[in-house]
Order: sequence, then structure tokens, then C-alpha cells
Amino acid sequence: MRRSFYWVFAWPFYLALTFLLAVFAVLLAFDLLGFAYRRIGIAPGWLLVTLAATIIGSFVNVPVARLHNAVEQPSERSISFLGIRYTIPTPLRPSETTIAVNVGGALIPAVLSIYLTIHDHLELVALIGVVIAAVVVRFLARPIRGVGIAVPIFLPALIAVILASLLTVHYLAALAYIIGVMGVLFGADLANLNKTRTLGAPIVSIGGAGTFDGIFLAGLLAVLLASI
Repeated sequence: MRRSFYWVFAWPFYLALTFLLAVFAVLLAFDLLGFAYRRIGIAPGWLLVTLAATIIGSFVNVPVARLHNAVEQPSERSISFLGIRYTIPTPLRPSETTIAVNVGGALIPAVLSIYLTIHDHLELVALIGVVIAAVVVRFLARPIRGVGIAVPIFLPALIAVILASLLTVHYLAALAYIIGVMGVLFGADLANLNKTRTLGAPIVSIGGAGTFDGIFLAGLLAVLLASI
């Protein structure tokens, strides 16, 4: 018996369904962000501003430095002769890596962490937690050639929640956010800047791998875990 497969509904239905799922995903993301920011104490009047700045800022990378890599890259040039194009390899040339800071994925979370530390008087416990988290994250971070520094996505958040629970019974969500964000920033990104010279990546964006990277996600997941 010959079997045939066919669409049960017309293609506009699937197009509409895809659009609705995309809208739902966006609303869910905003809801999670809103919940996380409320948990760490962001005032309702600043909630929408912080959300918008984070989302829009995720598309903005600010170059801060340019490093000459230890790894050289081959280059080539092409010439045409009698209508035929020839590719001629040229000597190796030094490559460069641009160091950039992502506004939504690194700058805003860092500024927010500093604000929460001062506002909630968490200077001492935040310092202890961030130092411990940074050391652990430094051990977990792995350089990936052509990409940058990678960190397991859930471990920094889990470490932040455990440390925050041990260090305070007040402002648990805020402290977990601070430790998660700053622990990854110092332990993964800043502590491994010297390794970017050997990775061969054209650009290393702190806080900007994809939409957000480990800095933003560590803070967000830490707050969500602390709220369970």
C-alpha cells in the first residue's frame, strides 16, 4: 500500500501558528525578565525602562580594545589572466581580535549589580561571594578556538544561589544576581582576556555571545533559582 503525507491545514494556518508561538515566546521572555527584575527590587517605574534597555542593548557591542593575536592567519589574493581567475596565496599575516562589551548582556547587568550592592548594603557579602564564584568559574571556563571563552550555562547560577544562601537570609535574590553576574564577568571574561590572543576569533564580545551570554544568563537563572 502506498502511503502519502499531506498537510492537514492550509499553509496560512501554519504561518499564523508560527507567528503566535513567536509572540508567546517573546511574552514569556519578557515575563521572566520582569519577574526576575521585580525579585531583585527594581521599582515598578524603572521596570519597563530596564527591560527595554536590556533587550535593545543586546544588539549593541562597544569596542574597547584591539589585540594582536599570537596566531597568524593565511591570506590570499586573486588575479585575472586571459579571462581566468587565479588565487595566489600570500605570506601569513598577523590577525587581530577586537574586544567589545555588549551593552545589554554585560554593561547593564554590571551597573545593576553595583547599584544593588550599594542600595541594599551588601558590600561585604557581595565581595566574598563574587570572589569565590569568580575563582570557581575561572576553573570551569574553557577557551574555544574561533569563538571565545565558554562556561557551563547552569553551574554559575547554581553556585551563585548556594553562596547567596550561605551568606545572607535577606535580599537573597539580589545577592544571587550580583554573584552570578559579577562572578562570570570576572571569572570567565576578564580573567581569560589574555587567552583571546590564541583563539583566532575576530571579535570577542563580553556579554554578547548570541542574544545574551553567560553573564546575563547567570544573573537571570540565579534569581529564578533563588525564587523556588
